[in-house]
Amino acid sequence: MEDQLYIYHAEMCKVFSHPKRLELINVLREKEMSVGELSQVLGIAIGNLSQHLAMMRERHILVSRKEGNVVYYRIANPRLLEAFDLLREIMFEQIRQDAALIQDRIN
Repeated sequence: MEDQLYIYHAEMCKVFSHPKRLELINVLREKEMSVGELSQVLGIAIGNLSQHLAMMRERHILVSRKEGNVVYYRIANPRLLEAFDLLREIMFEQIRQDAALIQDRIN
């Protein structure tokens, strides 16, 4: 059971390994959006976007609903945003530490 949990965890974390998927999470933070809207906001082709959306849906990061011919996506679990924000905070801390080290070397 534990091994399966690690596998599932690793698969879920793959979502965080692509810049456009990270941007997609951030864009969907406030509201659901259609595929067309997402394509425009992210500046990527619908075909490429669809691959990201399918991958994220398979991993239960996003959920979709269809209204006529339009498909809308939203974050499946708002707690995902807590993990997203925590990782960003850690990244910013690292950037500040690196900048301080560089500044110390310059001075």
